[in-house]
Amino acid sequence: MNKITYKPPKEKVKAEPEEFLSAGEDKKYITFSRDKSKVTYNAIDKTYSFKNPEEKVRASFYVELIEKYNYPENRLDTEVVVPRRTPSDKADIVIFEDDEKKKPYLVVECKKDGITDAEFKQAIEQVFGNANSLRAKFAAVVAGHTRTVFNVAGFKPSEREKNVISDIPRKYGAAPKYRFFKGGSETDLTIVLKEELIRALEKSHDTVWQGGKLAPTAAFDEVSKLLFCKLRDEKSTKRRDSYKFQIGTHETAEEVYERINSIYHKAKSEDSEVFKDDIRLDPKVIYAVVEHLQSINFNKTELDTKGVAFERFMEDFFKGKMGQFFTPREIINFCVKILKPDRSDLILDPACGSGGFLLNTMDKVKKEAESNYDEREAWEHWHKFAMNNIFGIEINDQIARVCKMNMIIHDDGHTNIISTDSLRNVDEIFDIHRSFKMDYFDIILTNPPFGATVKSTEKDYLDKFDLGAKIKKRKSQKTEVLFIERCINFVKPKTGKIGIVLPDGILTNSSLQYVRDFIMENCQILAAISLPQLAFSHFGAGVKSSLVFVRKKGKDEKTGNYPIFMAIAEHIGYDATGRKDPINDLDKILVEYRKFEKKPKSYESC
Repeated sequence: MNKITYKPPKEKVKAEPEEFLSAGEDKKYITFSRDKSKVTYNAIDKTYSFKNPEEKVRASFYVELIEKYNYPENRLDTEVVVPRRTPSDKADIVIFEDDEKKKPYLVVECKKDGITDAEFKQAIEQVFGNANSLRAKFAAVVAGHTRTVFNVAGFKPSEREKNVISDIPRKYGAAPKYRFFKGGSETDLTIVLKEELIRALEKSHDTVWQGGKLAPTAAFDEVSKLLFCKLRDEKSTKRRDSYKFQIGTHETAEEVYERINSIYHKAKSEDSEVFKDDIRLDPKVIYAVVEHLQSINFNKTELDTKGVAFERFMEDFFKGKMGQFFTPREIINFCVKILKPDRSDLILDPACGSGGFLLNTMDKVKKEAESNYDEREAWEHWHKFAMNNIFGIEINDQIARVCKMNMIIHDDGHTNIISTDSLRNVDEIFDIHRSFKMDYFDIILTNPPFGATVKSTEKDYLDKFDLGAKIKKRKSQKTEVLFIERCINFVKPKTGKIGIVLPDGILTNSSLQYVRDFIMENCQILAAISLPQLAFSHFGAGVKSSLVFVRKKGKDEKTGNYPIFMAIAEHIGYDATGRKDPINDLDKILVEYRKFEKKPKSYESC
């Protein structure tokens, strides 16, 4: 059994920049109009439109300079005219060294969160032009959580790397070697909101993608490696120590690369099943990604926030390209609710894709634990379940890594995810991971691949399946048919249950009667729910499908005639494009199924 260690519950902390905007309003540094459409900087009596995304960044950073960096409010100014520049060119924020505002000290260029790397570089050139014209000592570009600070004085006007410093000096002091330290009230990492986290991940992907130099999925893989490093660094850094996943004062891209690479190789040696190959990125690219992610506290950001953010980011890049590896959340939720997995159950998805069924099951156990136990007990309760009761198999190695990263982001369960073919010989799967045994699992939830054909000339395992060539010699068989048999083999006799997505042809085609006979011979059919044609269309699949739920019979068990719950869902909470549909028939079907469960023989359909 895997060992886990309890971590104290995370304290509730406001996410920046809202924290600074709230503090600025409370302390009268800034004032908002009644409808929040305008913001006034009270010390300088200047008002701007707060509808502008850049103004939100400026207002937050303005307050941060006063509150966090201890600069006098009376020495800050906005929209400062820059001499020897075009008349329209003004510096967003300037800190002065004197009360008369004659000696510029720091010049800041504010941009909205989510700008491209090219736009960020353009902003750097803009702030350097302003800082040099104003003869300021320091310059900074702030674009949401991505920010870079430069020591302008004493360096050549063209220098853009050796003069990078970790952070803005506090109250005219020296620049610190590092900006982020674990446990510091003002120097620790920042808890973020969902949209901020999504933008940071998207910026990182765009940086790695490099406008098409890498395939989007390959870029995703490289971002995942760096995210893996980031998460490991947060957990392994000791209290009061500086984090390694950050850019220090006067550090070059090569120095940052070497430090990140050392984190990666150490983490890889300790957990080699997540990533096996090296980071394949130029040091300058890694440097830029660190800029995007270094300030964010993934560990303390709410589990639901980072989970949903990662899933949305993930779907944006794989949906359409690898849509077969994703099952819509509404269908996953329904299947989990139907089978009601418990903390004692061993759960398997033999075609786990990005991990949707497994994560939803983990979330169900987590919520039940949190509503029934104190915080420490609840944490141990669901973490033990995640580490010891959740299992997945994924044939695509890249998607298996995505699933593991998804698990790690959700605070774990990745140790029992393996990358192999679920249909290969069982003893070969057992050799990879000793827990993958026949007649072993309590619940299987899965959406297996449809339509592919396994030929006896290509795979040596076809004749090992009753539905392959064992009972009747066949030259080929559909993957979904073989998955049915494999799922039945994996679950426990008498009590094991399966929830599976199947193409309607399995249930209706006369040529596949032998498959239905096999299911009925080995299982009690609990329910069959017909899904609309659009169920998987926005994920790149258009096969008409149904959800089938069965219980594996015990040895020599005879069920005789029994009722089967059947329903048709015409609306499932989203339309053919993936947009939300306010109607979801699955909710009503679940209510009816619960009635059927209690009194199956006397149940009357609505």
